[in-house]
Amino acid sequence: GIRKVNGAKVSEILTMLNKDFIKWVAIAFIITTPIAYYAMNKWLENFAYKTTLSWWIFVLAGVLALAVALLTVSWQTFKAARRNPVEALRYE
Repeated sequence: GIRKVNGAKVSEILTMLNKDFIKWVAIAFIITTPIAYYAMNKWLENFAYKTTLSWWIFVLAGVLALAVALLTVSWQTFKAARRNPVEALRYE
């Protein structure tokens, strides 16, 4: 609400919040990818018929996680940014 009163556009608010959120999702992806790769290899070793893990599976999972996160954050941010600033500031 305060940013909108100061003249921020909806697109500027969306960009600001999404940029920060993308950073956190990317950090989580970088941390969890090696852990998931190791765990999946250990799990697949127990099967009689062996298969290999492809890199694109992890990229696809990361892209899907990022898309879901961006859609969720963008929708909530868009709803908040479109509200009347007076209504938002009344409860802050």
